[in-house]
Amino acid sequence: MRMHGRIIRGIAGFYDVLLDNGDTLTCKARGRFRNEGVTPLVGDLVEVSVPETGYASLDDILPRSNALLRPPVANIDLLVIVLSASVPKPDWLLADKLLIQAHTLGIEQLIVLNKIDSAKQEISDQFHADYTSYRTLLASSRTGAGLDDLKQALTGRISCFAGQSAVGKSSLLNALFPELDLATGELAKKTARGKHTTRQAQLWPYLGGAVLDTPGFSLFELSELDQDALNGCWPEFQGAYERCRFSGCRHIAEPDCAVKDLIKDGKLTNTRYSRYIEIQAEIDQIKKHRYD
Repeated sequence: MRMHGRIIRGIAGFYDVLLDNGDTLTCKARGRFRNEGVTPLVGDLVEVSVPETGYASLDDILPRSNALLRPPVANIDLLVIVLSASVPKPDWLLADKLLIQAHTLGIEQLIVLNKIDSAKQEISDQFHADYTSYRTLLASSRTGAGLDDLKQALTGRISCFAGQSAVGKSSLLNALFPELDLATGELAKKTARGKHTTRQAQLWPYLGGAVLDTPGFSLFELSELDQDALNGCWPEFQGAYERCRFSGCRHIAEPDCAVKDLIKDGKLTNTRYSRYIEIQAEIDQIKKHRYD
């Protein structure tokens, strides 16, 4: 018997699939996926079959609307990037890279500044200054601030929570859905970095859609992007880069650059621009070593 569903968890070649009828079935992926270099992802829509004996089989992966590199999940409608307003200190560069990844895949983005009950003023100020062109939300899993707005944003969507360890992704989900009872971590005292508590991506059906909690991470490498694609990833640049003197302007050392004028006009922060330069340099290195 063949059935359809969505992968909600995968461990060591076995995948829990939420079937269209509401049941959950543990399946073993066919060997051909490994031979073809294909890895089933949490979020994948799949076709499965149940033999008379043995494990149920994951037979086919239906076409994906998108697939994130990190976290490795598929068919996401909304990427919720969580930052901490206190500790650990926000990794702004990681957040910008996640925004780029979501933009290039056509995934809606929401940036959540969590732990506002213990917010450091300089972090709040930078958050508000840097991300005026994005949809943002202030929240606290401890006080419940912002949770109603967050729940509304999640309704009817397949949403993925991503960010550093210990920024409070699991705590926010626990506050929204107490029955999840997800493990939450503590900060390592010496480094003020989080311990990884979520071990693998897992999807839970809620609010007419589903939510994914993913393991925290700190390293993320971008894919190669051309200048036009990179321009499109910075909403602050829109309406400006077309006025640059040179076609293909990289907005770094070129004269008469309209993007750099945005800083003078207060429409682009120095911190966002400095991270653009850092990302541009990383992409240059990718291009340089593409054939290594």
